[in-house]
Amino acid sequence: MQSPSEILAGLWTGVGGDPSTLPAVTLTGDEPQLPSSFRVAAAAQVSLAAAGLAAAHIWQLRSGQSQSVSIDMRHAVVECRSERYLRLDGHPPPPAWDAIAGVYKTRDERFVRLHTNFPHHRDAVCQVLNCKPERADVQAALLQWDGEAFETAAYAAGGVVALMRSYDEWSALPQAEAITVLPLIEISKIGEAAPKPWPSGDRPLSGLRVLDLSRVIAGPVAGRTLAAHGADVMLISSPDLPAIPWLTIDTGRGKLSSFVDLKSEQGRDVLRGLLAEADIFSQGYRPQSLAALGFSPAEAATINPGIVYVSLSAYGREGPWAERRGFDSLVQCATGFNHAEGQAAGVEGPKELPAQMLDHATGYLMAFGAMMAQARQAREGGSWHVQVSLARTGKWLWDMGRLADGLAAEDLPGDEIKPFVAQTPSGFGMLSAVRHAAVLSETPALWARPAMPLGSHAPQWPIRT
Repeated sequence: MQSPSEILAGLWTGVGGDPSTLPAVTLTGDEPQLPSSFRVAAAAQVSLAAAGLAAAHIWQLRSGQSQSVSIDMRHAVVECRSERYLRLDGHPPPPAWDAIAGVYKTRDERFVRLHTNFPHHRDAVCQVLNCKPERADVQAALLQWDGEAFETAAYAAGGVVALMRSYDEWSALPQAEAITVLPLIEISKIGEAAPKPWPSGDRPLSGLRVLDLSRVIAGPVAGRTLAAHGADVMLISSPDLPAIPWLTIDTGRGKLSSFVDLKSEQGRDVLRGLLAEADIFSQGYRPQSLAALGFSPAEAATINPGIVYVSLSAYGREGPWAERRGFDSLVQCATGFNHAEGQAAGVEGPKELPAQMLDHATGYLMAFGAMMAQARQAREGGSWHVQVSLARTGKWLWDMGRLADGLAAEDLPGDEIKPFVAQTPSGFGMLSAVRHAAVLSETPALWARPAMPLGSHAPQWPIRT
């Protein structure tokens, strides 16, 4: 079983990182940190370390100054559950899930998981089941369906659900085969462009402009990470898009937040103008959604030669599920994690990982890939496309191996969290929120902008100093 340092070395050199920089990183702490048979703490620490080392690498390119990077494993897993520990004016988060979200049995004695936090996803499930949005009604209706047939029908109707599969069942699917051949972080050149000089500034990403078109956790965590190292990150949303308020607060730290209506030509013109002056375009829409609006990777590289375009998907860019919507909890369920964790715990049915680890790790890997592509752009020019997926991150976590006694670990008590939390004002009130876990010796990570309600800022870039 590889150590976290060995996993980091493979990740770093896999995207062209110079192995001579790896000694700058110090990883502290031991597994397990959370009750799980999977190496969730290692995944947290390594993904955060990769992003931190990329920021340090860029700072050296910009300033000639090297620095050390340290990541404590406990701090890393706490940050990978940051939404749980957020407090607003001393109050904890509201219930995380919609009333009918969760696990149900089907006629063929299988389990399905429903994700219904967005109203249109809930409506799609109820339409397929022809029932009211009440747990008892949903369960009664699902007992008239076989699991896989319901999964297929719900997706066709615009719902977001997953049949619980064993890892062997998942591995036998064409989708599993399709992502096996993909790298964890895929960085490809998509156009010609001159190298862009680094802007002036006193932090690794100072002056770099990032468009963040994402919601929920993975994509927003990527933007939050880039903001922690000094980038001007602008979250693009719309009053018509549903959001999960608590996640908006937690992942909005450090960002500008603007409304742009991409359904209108005027709104698309605004986004084209922002894109023309951006450095990184990070998006979490399904693979063809933005292409239909004129913002595919190739079109973005035409609008702004030299752009770094970052794409997040649920199940990967190839295969029959490439267009499928998905969230961390569903990808865990579909790809074998819930089944394996349940078996390890001796329980019937699904058991979740103790963190939304596919989401959080993928977010840090997105930020890592974006920074490595940006460094490459500055060195050799070109436009670049960075691609990651929750399912491919899941394969990475699975391939790390299992912890025989991992589920015997205690969950973190509240007093263990306090050292990693800071008080910060925001546009919502006083926040108690988890600090960034990657500690850089010369350019400490920080969020210079407070979290603000969606649409608080005009869609225009701040002037570069």
